[in-house]
Amino acid sequence: MKKILVILNGVGACVLLAGLVLRMFLPDVYAYVFMCGTVLFALTQFLLRPRHKGVVIRRLVAQQQLASLFLIGAGVLMFTHYNNEWIAILLCGALMELYTVFRISNEVGKLEDKNR
Repeated sequence: MKKILVILNGVGACVLLAGLVLRMFLPDVYAYVFMCGTVLFALTQFLLRPRHKGVVIRRLVAQQQLASLFLIGAGVLMFTHYNNEWIAILLCGALMELYTVFRISNEVGKLEDKNR
């Protein structure tokens, strides 16, 4: 089950990115593609939580889930506002995702080294 969720997470991220690229070519469709990818990505983010007891990792996972909600918020703004307000929310979510991905892998590595 976990492998399927990891694959769906990657597919969601690729569809999310494809939706952003489609903004240049198909401005009528990009928001739908982005929203489908974002919902799939966020759903797998909530289901793929690491089961560690470390307080730091739990905090980072909560930040990662908040970043997923920011991405969904950017998708909602794509439908409701036709200007570029959604870009600020997208940037916040993307930077939070980037930060937490690197920090979580670093913290898990520290815990594994400590347990050896």
